[in-house]
Amino acid sequence: MLRWAIIFLVIAVVAAILGFGGIAGASVGIAKILFYVFIALFVIGLLMHFLRGAS
Repeated sequence: MLRWAIIFLVIAVVAAILGFGGIAGASVGIAKILFYVFIALFVIGLLMHFLRGAS
């Protein structure tokens, strides 16, 4: 998922350099959503790992 967020971020940067503001804005929005979902799943995974290891 982090890979997809980075891909959309690169697309946004390239689109912004070429002057496609709408595509750049949409790509940044998608990249942000994917990044936050990745962070949430990562934290949940860490918590589950530590809780499972404690018992």
